[in-house]
Amino acid sequence: MEPLGPADFLRWYGGWDPLTPATISQFMAGFDRPWWIVGGWSVEVVSGVARDHEDMDISMLATDATAFRHFLGDRWTAWNVDESWFRPFDERFPDVRPDSQLWIRRDARSPWVLDIPLTPVTDGRWTCKRDPGMVADLDDVTWVAPDGLRYQRPEITLLFKAAQSRPKDRADAEVMLPLLDAAQRAWLRDAVARSADPGHPWVTDLD
Repeated sequence: MEPLGPADFLRWYGGWDPLTPATISQFMAGFDRPWWIVGGWSVEVVSGVARDHEDMDISMLATDATAFRHFLGDRWTAWNVDESWFRPFDERFPDVRPDSQLWIRRDARSPWVLDIPLTPVTDGRWTCKRDPGMVADLDDVTWVAPDGLRYQRPEITLLFKAAQSRPKDRADAEVMLPLLDAAQRAWLRDAVARSADPGHPWVTDLD
């Protein structure tokens, strides 16, 4: 099924007024589980090349999703976005797939502010949803930037972007690939070849 265009998305689900790295800390203040910024912002913080951002993406371990729901309380509403449903994440539907997403807004009349692609967990460790055999300690796949926020490492972000390869993903790759060091390039080349497509153009670009 083709994704909805911007106009149809707005009609059915409403618009976005996303948080930013400047506002996410206040939103998450008091949540005592690990979380980190992913997506385009995790590229921009390294590359320094600004672009428009349609939303704000953070991730957390899927096992912490319920704790996050309790943290939000009545202040915000969470929806679970999965390949087979779009439904409230509350006492009626308390279970979420570990590779699904949460969208956050204040209420039905308010714009979405946060997109949370959950991270699967293996024995308490970060697990790549593109390649479940790829398991790591959180400190090995994230880093703390000078702004004090934890971000996903850019080569990890590009691995996820390789599978979608939307215009913004290709733009992020164009600015980020030349900045990766030899170890990051080797890791990304092997990871894309294994979990996305051995013939992916980014694999060739990383040779």
